[in-house]
Amino acid sequence: MSNYAEFTKGLIKENPTLVGLLGMCPTLAVTTTAFNGIGMGLATTFVLLGSNIVISLLKNVIPKSVKLPCYIVIIAGFVTLIEMLMKGYIPSLYKSLGTFLSLITVNCIILGRAEMFASKNRVLPSIMDALGMGLGFTGALTLMASVREIMGAGTWFGIKIPYFQTMTLFILPAGGFFVLGCIIALVNKLSDKKPPQEIGCSSCPANGDCSSCHSEGGAR
Repeated sequence: MSNYAEFTKGLIKENPTLVGLLGMCPTLAVTTTAFNGIGMGLATTFVLLGSNIVISLLKNVIPKSVKLPCYIVIIAGFVTLIEMLMKGYIPSLYKSLGTFLSLITVNCIILGRAEMFASKNRVLPSIMDALGMGLGFTGALTLMASVREIMGAGTWFGIKIPYFQTMTLFILPAGGFFVLGCIIALVNKLSDKKPPQEIGCSSCPANGDCSSCHSEGGAR
């Protein structure tokens, strides 16, 4: 697979949130405002990129028996770094994200990419994979947070939208589940995903005509 394909797969086709349903804690908890959504997404992308690079470089050095603890230590180092930067330069966002910023350490997206991709591939593909997955996660969070903020508070990135009737439901937990479900349904529709087909001879166009049907007692 080309580096371009590694990058683009995480945007829609293998989007970690809308397709993989990973990282649901921050997705539902911090997406009450668009600023929080894009902030959490970019922070996660930073950690994902840094950890993918380091793990790819050390994949032949880290013993298999302790690889998971090593991955967590590497990821925790980048989480600590982004926490320090955010606390120093964007204290309002740091306060808004709260505990969920520290929980990036055990985010399934980051651990999953470390185990499934970075530990098995070279640095450049790992960088493209991290950027694609990270930006896909950021886009999903920003979209969801934008809908919730606009519908629930009548603002977008803190800018007041005039003459807009708000619905408090959208900034409540139930509103988060509702918006997430609607966006996932929309992505599935745009991706033209078909439901699983019935398995067996009954769903085969050649049902009853091939030799295997007769030998296995299929329809005649």
